[in-house]
Amino acid sequence: MADAVLFDVDGTLVDSNYLHVDAWTRALARAGHGVDAWRVHRAIGMDSSALLQALLGERAEALGERAKQLHGEFFDERSSGLTALSGARDLVAEVARRGQKAVLATSAPEGELASLRRVLDVEGDLFATTSSKDVATAKPAPDIVKVALERAGVTAGDAVFIGDSLWDVEAAVRAGVRCVALLTGGTGRLELLDAGADSVWDDPAHLLAHYDEAL
Repeated sequence: MADAVLFDVDGTLVDSNYLHVDAWTRALARAGHGVDAWRVHRAIGMDSSALLQALLGERAEALGERAKQLHGEFFDERSSGLTALSGARDLVAEVARRGQKAVLATSAPEGELASLRRVLDVEGDLFATTSSKDVATAKPAPDIVKVALERAGVTAGDAVFIGDSLWDVEAAVRAGVRCVALLTGGTGRLELLDAGADSVWDDPAHLLAHYDEAL
């Protein structure tokens, strides 16, 4: 059993991915470069600069900062509708109960992270947390996973990462950390397995029911 369990937050513990899709879709349209929502969804979980490059191409430099600003505004507007995913709180609590270290390994901006942590409401069970201020480049770069390992005081072989996107899986694999994936971000089971996920479960509640098998 792993000494530390590293959690992505957006789409893994909090049901926020589709709010991000809506916010980015509106932001890009307002910035002057509309993108179909399905394309936005495929990029959710990437570093924002990488997301903008993927969606805007050569226009990313000209429109990116405005799009980031608008995304933040649109996300904040609707953040009151965020909810914890089924079983998320119980899963984090179980990690702490078993004496494992629960770490939020996210590169969310401080403002967004504050909203996510309020919704999740597991502060007493957390060992450590990361945020956007800890790295220059977010997932799929492995940097935030490596910072989370340092915060937990464990090696890659003594941790497991739980995420919901291809970018989570890629970041974990590049950091040498075993990854368990959830379907809560809207990415298919086979894609997650092909990317390197060790196993795939429906949601936090499903993973909790198979805790000993998966973690």
